[in-house]
Amino acid sequence: MIEITPVVFTSNGVPLAGRFYRDTTSLAQTRPTVIVTGSWLTVKEQMAHRYAEQLAARGFTAFTFDFAGFGESDGVPRQTEMPARKIADIIAAAAFVDTQSFVTRGGVGYLAICASAQYALAAIARGAAIRAFAAVAGWFHDAGSVAGFYGGEPGVQQRLAWSRRATLAWLADRELELAPAYAVGDEHAGMFFELPYYAEAERGAVPEWKNEMAVMSWQHWLAFDGLRAGDDVRVPTLLVHSDGCVFPDHVRQLHARLGTAARLAWIDSGTQIDFYDQPAQVDAALAAVTEHFRRELAE
Repeated sequence: MIEITPVVFTSNGVPLAGRFYRDTTSLAQTRPTVIVTGSWLTVKEQMAHRYAEQLAARGFTAFTFDFAGFGESDGVPRQTEMPARKIADIIAAAAFVDTQSFVTRGGVGYLAICASAQYALAAIARGAAIRAFAAVAGWFHDAGSVAGFYGGEPGVQQRLAWSRRATLAWLADRELELAPAYAVGDEHAGMFFELPYYAEAERGAVPEWKNEMAVMSWQHWLAFDGLRAGDDVRVPTLLVHSDGCVFPDHVRQLHARLGTAARLAWIDSGTQIDFYDQPAQVDAALAAVTEHFRRELAE
């Protein structure tokens, strides 16, 4: 039976909500420990929960948390995708988890699904207390590559204009302009193309998730460079990906830049969202991730 323990920790003074997943209630029983986070605009009860449960069943302690401004965590502005804030939260989460008596001396691992992979990479480059890293369907973008999802430069400029307007409104009177995080065909939404994961209650449309995105997120999201940190990361890294996932060439490039510290696990089939919750892709990813962390987090 997996025990799920809610906790509160802080990041730059902001209380964040986290959960430990363990196969024991004993604080003296040590386990290799892995922090798990999911895609942008999500909460801990979505894809991170699925992987955390499975890792705990395999003998790990897993830890999930809500980033500042999302889910049960404090922090303003709410529902705002701010990479710099999320990077700071990852650093704080790793420092907190590393203090727990039930974490083995092998240190803390980090498993990132989709967009949080680029934030975790940046956190490690900034010295986060993370001993080993794994990315599943990792999303690593820069300004040039992410533009294609929004119609190229015209779409980027339109969203930057929306972001400027929303930012000025928030600065003037703390009025937060919101758009859907997911809405098929709505160009104002963060995700406006078909992604059934976010539409189906039995998948990602869980009660804890707000289908909202602060419009001023666009400036932060579109300007972020998720590849740059690759030159400064040397912890053992596993990149689980497929040709059906986003930016497969970026993942191959990152693998090369990370050098001997990195291994690539290429899965034969699966789209980006298949790796969120579909058994074939999740099981394949977990097999590779389990082997990686058992080896790299050994005492």
